[in-house]
Amino acid sequence: LLHTKTGKLTRVYTQNIDGLYSQCTALPSEKIVNVHGTISEAACEACGKEVDFDDFCNEVKRSIKDIYKRDPQAPKESKSVTCKKCGRATLKPKTVLFGSSLPTEFFERAEEDLPHVDLLIVAGTSLVVSPANSLVCNVPETCLRMICNRDQVGHDLGIEYGPESKRDFFAEGNCDDIFLELCDHLGWIGDIENLGDKLPQSSAEILRRKLT
Repeated sequence: LLHTKTGKLTRVYTQNIDGLYSQCTALPSEKIVNVHGTISEAACEACGKEVDFDDFCNEVKRSIKDIYKRDPQAPKESKSVTCKKCGRATLKPKTVLFGSSLPTEFFERAEEDLPHVDLLIVAGTSLVVSPANSLVCNVPETCLRMICNRDQVGHDLGIEYGPESKRDFFAEGNCDDIFLELCDHLGWIGDIENLGDKLPQSSAEILRRKLT
């Protein structure tokens, strides 16, 4: 809604790898930076060749045995899923494995975006994972920072809480509750009241209570 209603959304930086943001059809893919990669895309780890994700999933079904024995059509033995470009068995979802470098897009977008940000919304994170947590430090000093979380985080990154804070606002609670309240204040409830069947059960229940 921030994007469609105002056009002011610079970027969404997400540490989640579940690919849920890609299901938000109103949000252009260039607005999303998957800091730790995503399971909704696939590529060759060796040569970098990207592959169609549906084709990759189908190839996995044809080539990898089902250890849970739920798919009667699965092969009895696994065979390698190889890259059609380099021939290596290094095709995988585009997630960042432990110890691997982050996508260059993260650094390029951050360098491009952060100098011009006037509001940074930090939601549902402990702010302990580097370098993703560096975003809160690299915005201009004039940038307001809204921390949506159950607990106060980021003290060691310069986040200040309490009445003396001049730029940091702590929205304490669950993200669903906080953003629904924000939508209410902005007059956007009407835009989401019919989305209950598309939300997780817990989120749909929060919306239902808000509407009744």
